[in-house]
Amino acid sequence: MRPNLNEMKKFQQRMAKIQEELENENVEASVGGGAVTVTMTGHQKLVGVKIAPEAIDPEDPSMLEDLILAAVNEAVQKSQELVTKRMGQITGGLRIPGLT
Repeated sequence: MRPNLNEMKKFQQRMAKIQEELENENVEASVGGGAVTVTMTGHQKLVGVKIAPEAIDPEDPSMLEDLILAAVNEAVQKSQELVTKRMGQITGGLRIPGLT
């Protein structure tokens, strides 16, 4: 059974709409009890970083570096989960390489 052209166009339109929505949807990840919080779009673009003053220790910069890495990695994971969830709405849970 081959999908017809209208079905393919509808699928492409829904994909384009979801891609647009993902650009405007944000995920947030916070680590260290709120010491570092990062915000990322559904397209995995980092759009915000907040660092609590108490997280800045000039004597131990590696602690802050570790917190930032952990927050960014968590935000990437959340962003990927968001993409998988949104794409699953139109693929019916079918994993399509390059989309999920």
